[in-house]
Amino acid sequence: MKVYRDIASIQKPFRNPVITIGNFDGVHRGHRALFQHVIDWAKKLGGESVVMTFDPHPLQVLRPGNGPDFITPHARKLELIEQEGIDAAIVVPFSEDFARISAHDFVKDLLVDRIGIKGIVVGYDYRFGRGREGNIKMLRDLGARYGFQVEMVSGIELDGTVVSSTAIRHLIRDGRLHEAESLLGRPYEITGRVVKGKERGRLLGFPTANIQVESQVPPKPGVYAVEVELDGEIHWGAANFGYNPTFGDPEPSLEVHLLDFEGDLYGKELMVRFVERLRDEQRFDGPEALVAQIRKDVEEVRRVLASRRPMAVAAC
Repeated sequence: MKVYRDIASIQKPFRNPVITIGNFDGVHRGHRALFQHVIDWAKKLGGESVVMTFDPHPLQVLRPGNGPDFITPHARKLELIEQEGIDAAIVVPFSEDFARISAHDFVKDLLVDRIGIKGIVVGYDYRFGRGREGNIKMLRDLGARYGFQVEMVSGIELDGTVVSSTAIRHLIRDGRLHEAESLLGRPYEITGRVVKGKERGRLLGFPTANIQVESQVPPKPGVYAVEVELDGEIHWGAANFGYNPTFGDPEPSLEVHLLDFEGDLYGKELMVRFVERLRDEQRFDGPEALVAQIRKDVEEVRRVLASRRPMAVAAC
């Protein structure tokens, strides 16, 4: 997938491009249905499938400090879009100046003149341009004027829930991992770098990787069975997200104990996939009681992951 980091880097229009536009946080099942529609339509036209997205998220610019926590970091989002088979991604550096572009000029100057769109696929509630002044009716009118077609895709429902990034964020925060996984089409994952922690786990006989979490949706505090991707290999792990009530930490942290692993993880980037929530955090009277519970957690992790991921045993 060719990635364009701004509009100006597009030197000439694409070949019969079909485009979709959005933030696509999570690259969930609804997004993937949209992408497949774009790909199928582009193939019929002998053209290219294109996704336009934004970095930073528009709300980070328009409402500083009130932007959403993300399901997927930007780099991971592009990886997932590429996996769907999209030909090109245009990453617009969103700014206050960009936000002031009128709906008409956005379509005429960027989509038509610069990209050369022949088709655009949008969701049922798509809005665009300065102050969100553009809607689907306006987009269809501009399409008739400038020679492109518009197709609208309705929201996808699973078990009565509309698949959306907002719904998935709520499920993650509530600890409802299986439901979040169903909407995402894969386990929720957090990617972060291992930083120096308090090293309590090492002293207790269960060394943990303290993972720096930046701007991703925090899971409900508790203990989780996880799969951890490290340098292309999958390891099983027991993770704790929260405040470590036995020690009374003031800030939440994500700590992961990799089962049957030896090695230095400092500075490494880990992708932690949350498979199942095992229990709430709890306060223990002392280190001995905590260690006894950790042993039980590790055995439960082995049981859970062996039953859900039987093919992953060889990687551990």
